[in-house]
Amino acid sequence: MSTVGRGWRSRLRLLRRNPPLRLPSTLRQLGILGMNERNGDYISIYNKRKFYPLVDDKLKTKQLALEAGIATPELYGVIEIEHQVRDLDEMLGDRQDFVIKPAQGSGGNGIMVIGGRRGNQFLRSSGVSVSRSELEHFISNVLSGMYSLGGLPDKAIIEYRVKPHAVFDAVSFQGVPDIRTIVFRGVPVASMVRLPTRQSDGKANLHQGAIGAGIDLATGKTVDGVWFNSVLDSHPDSGNAVRGIQVPDWQLLLELAARSYDLTQLGYLGVDVVLDAEHGPLVLEYNARPGLNIQLANQMGLRSRLEKVRALDSVPASAAARVALGQELFGE
Repeated sequence: MSTVGRGWRSRLRLLRRNPPLRLPSTLRQLGILGMNERNGDYISIYNKRKFYPLVDDKLKTKQLALEAGIATPELYGVIEIEHQVRDLDEMLGDRQDFVIKPAQGSGGNGIMVIGGRRGNQFLRSSGVSVSRSELEHFISNVLSGMYSLGGLPDKAIIEYRVKPHAVFDAVSFQGVPDIRTIVFRGVPVASMVRLPTRQSDGKANLHQGAIGAGIDLATGKTVDGVWFNSVLDSHPDSGNAVRGIQVPDWQLLLELAARSYDLTQLGYLGVDVVLDAEHGPLVLEYNARPGLNIQLANQMGLRSRLEKVRALDSVPASAAARVALGQELFGE
């Protein structure tokens, strides 16, 4: 069981009420991992750069996962050059809904979700209609690198639109919640669910206003949420509690995250999974440089957890055993 508990949370709340106390030494005592420390002590040491392209390119990630038998949203087609846009109808067939995203996008930018059709118009999930020419223009922008890392030419992926699991209906505005798990040396060390809000425009992006709710590794139940820098226990749009929600298929979800270490060979990894109403957990993407907001969402510091795993002489070979280890060490 983790030694980081409610005492840590009360001290963190005290720090929020007294900003001058947020000295580096105080944060270090709380086990808070900073960006420089993350980059220098973990990412640069445990993530070899030759493996970055496997996770920075969503198409390569999808192909890797499929080869390993890891479920991901079904791929309908890929557009790599302008003249392939004319093949869009063939790729889509009679499908009414789909997602278009850049292969090398970041931060959730450049994603268009189509939820239906009305005649020659495509309907976004918000209900706004998009013409065929507007859709083609969007794809052209993706190909030009408008949304890609470094602004380099990109590919447009067209894939299955996730149908959100009903478990988060009461605490999610329009979009699809996703679950981020930090995996170190193949051991899950922390998880959170990112819940879309009206302010985030239905996107599961914390910087745009989504809620981050920590998840207890042992039980799969959510704890208090964080909205920007404020702790909250209810969703700002619905008023429903974000604490105490049981995440379905929790063990399977953690095993998918743990298996991703073997797949990517990245020692410090962020694994994003969505819960589909029909297909269960689906791996959405991997991140070789996962952010640190998961500490606020769980009201705990990552450093102490990472140090425990780093101190191990070895970790179990099987993903299931590594999940059990993470739950034993860090479950509340």
